[in-house]
Amino acid sequence: MEAWRVFLVFLRLGLTSFGGPIAHLGYFREAFVVRRRWLGEAEYADIVALCQVLPGPASSQVGMVVGLGRAGLPGALAAWCGFTLPSALLMVALGASLSQWRDVVPEGLIHGFKLLAVVVVAQAVWGMARAFCQRTATRLLMLACAAALVAWPMAGMQVAVIVVGALVGLGLQVGETTPSSVCMQGVPSRRVGVLALVAFAGLLAASWWGADSLAGVSGVFYRAGALVFGGGHVVMPLLQSGVVVPGWLSQDAFLAGYGAVQAVPGPMFTFAGYLGAAMDAGPGGWAGGALALIAVFLPALLLVLGVLPFWQRIVGLPGMRRALAGVNAAVVGLLLAALCGPLWSGAVSGVADVVAVVAGFAALVWGRLPVGWMVVAMPLAGMALHALR
Repeated sequence: MEAWRVFLVFLRLGLTSFGGPIAHLGYFREAFVVRRRWLGEAEYADIVALCQVLPGPASSQVGMVVGLGRAGLPGALAAWCGFTLPSALLMVALGASLSQWRDVVPEGLIHGFKLLAVVVVAQAVWGMARAFCQRTATRLLMLACAAALVAWPMAGMQVAVIVVGALVGLGLQVGETTPSSVCMQGVPSRRVGVLALVAFAGLLAASWWGADSLAGVSGVFYRAGALVFGGGHVVMPLLQSGVVVPGWLSQDAFLAGYGAVQAVPGPMFTFAGYLGAAMDAGPGGWAGGALALIAVFLPALLLVLGVLPFWQRIVGLPGMRRALAGVNAAVVGLLLAALCGPLWSGAVSGVADVVAVVAGFAALVWGRLPVGWMVVAMPLAGMALHALR
């Protein structure tokens, strides 16, 4: 019964939580700390700190931990289902009907969504660089990782720069402050934690096998969910290299879907549902969308179950904060490379497009225009530019 209550609370959040992962954490604080008092302020801060360190969708993982504390594993699953279901249904429906609407949707509207994707990712790079690359060393690491990814745009290279970022980070001079521990009900036993971590590692190793088979398709989404630090927009370059480079989906359809996901509430990782439904590989349609969603979110659940019992010991490891500083800088470089490479070349084709992108970026960053307004403005701008041409 408590799991059902958790589901309903998160379903409401899934219907109303616009604005991306940072905004989601604000919605969660209002819902669980201020209004319902399921958590104290310090306890909530501890959970956020844990989920920011783990790879995967941070806001979804916070929801899983909250649901776990209320109703155990059924509560964690109920929290994920409630928060994910609204946007997942919309994005899978969009992907499943791609072949029908591709020929009837105005080309200018698709172009506008592609420009929107450039603007939103540029804003994400700007914000993350200011947060994670404040020192000269981290800025240089960010630029080096971006240059390497532009020069060698391969999926394996993305994993390599994250590993290199962690190794370089060990030599950075940053504070050794340690996040506080998570103390709450519902923490799994260490045995469960070990089993979850073994499952996480085993599935990650298996995700590189199978090529174009069903296992290979699901492996692309599993790797994206397992290797993304920072969540949100950072999943985009991993998915792009996984589904566009092999030819499973066109770059235009990919960017149009990425622009469309900005218009729906809930976690941005539901973009995977659109891809699974729309691409040629795998079952496609609703079955493909469901497979992609399960694969991309499964690592997040396994990591939450696996890390919680050992969190205090993990954050006490020497150099942990320095390694994470390096990983964060590498992640910003990964996103910058995606912006400078496939995103820009696939969407911007003239001076008018550059002006539209710069204006949209300025409106978001300095004008502080809500992203919801940009979801309306950029497609309209795309249609206007297409008409002028």
